[in-house]
Parts: sequence; C-alpha cells; structure tokens
Amino acid sequence: MNASPIPDWPEIWFLRHGETEWNLQGRIQGHQDSPLTAQGRMQAGQQAKIIHDIAEQVAQGAQDGAGDLFVSPLGRARQTAALALPGHRPIVDPRLAEIATGEWEGKLKRELPKGANDLVVYSNAPGGEGMAQLIARVRSFADDLTGPSIVVSHGLWGQVLRGLAQGMAPDVMGAQSNLQGCVYHIRAGQVTCLGPAGVIE
Repeated sequence: MNASPIPDWPEIWFLRHGETEWNLQGRIQGHQDSPLTAQGRMQAGQQAKIIHDIAEQVAQGAQDGAGDLFVSPLGRARQTAALALPGHRPIVDPRLAEIATGEWEGKLKRELPKGANDLVVYSNAPGGEGMAQLIARVRSFADDLTGPSIVVSHGLWGQVLRGLAQGMAPDVMGAQSNLQGCVYHIRAGQVTCLGPAGVIE
C-alpha cells in the first residue's frame, strides 16, 4: 500500500490507555474491555505529570473555540483519562474506539495467526473492522480537529493516527512503538514520545 501526503492537522498529544488486565494476560480486547491494572494506573499517573501544563493550555484554547480534549468511549481509555487529566471532562467520541476484532475478541494473542505486527494481524480478524475502515475513522476524527488537542485512545488506533500524521503506508504503521505511560506529541508530520524524564524517542 502506498504512503499518503502528510495532513495539515493541528498539534496533537496522544495518550494510549494504561496496562489492563487483558493486556497482562495477552488477551485481545478490541471493542471489549477490562480494567486497568495497578501498573496501568501508575502509567496514567505518569501521563498526568507529563501532560498537566499542556492540558491546562488546551482546555483554555477549547474555551476560546480551538481544540479540545477527547477520549474513546471504552472503559479502559476513560479510566486512563480520569487519572491522566484530572479536573477535565474530555469529549467522548466513538471514532476513538480501538479496532474491532470480531470473532477474535477475548481470545489470547498466542491463539492467533502470526503476522508482521498486531495491527496487520488484527485488521484481518474474521468479522472485524479491517484496516481501511479503521484508517477512515481515524482520519475523519483528526480532520475535524479545530486546534491543539489531547486524545486518549488505544494502541493500534494510535499507530494509525501517528502513521497518517507522518504520511506512512498502512502496511508499516504497525511497526511503530506502542508504549503506555508516555505521551506522543504530533506536530507538522513529526512524532516525539515524551516520558516523565523527557523525550524517549
């Protein structure tokens, strides 16, 4: 698949949800859900330290009609947002849900066919959403942003967002890092991963 032009999106800070019980078990979540582990709650606390000042600025901008804070409707992302963005009420947008994986939701990853990476594998799930539809809704969301924004969502969703932001071809988007407890900063076709001690990639 071919790469795409770098989109003219506003500045975005992307937070993947913290570790969940099913992450720990190696189980597929998709549109299913499981609560954050103690480690996941700690990761959300790390994100709160990284994003605090930025969240205040974005929230102020939202009052002026530019940008906002957004969260997936799934519980693990909303739990992360409550810990990482205390005092704020992100807008719930259904387009931020993780890729649906159909018949594979609830299965262990070791039971699935092997593939280049999780994004490639999950996009081929029987009865699932597929890559093209996921890309379409990620792009739809980002195209609607009106200014600097904070987004709390999911791992594969975030790989697609960052891939599109950098003009990547779909088949290589899943080779990107997929970290928890950090904040991915997306600006003008560049992505930087911010950790508690500063830039980590």
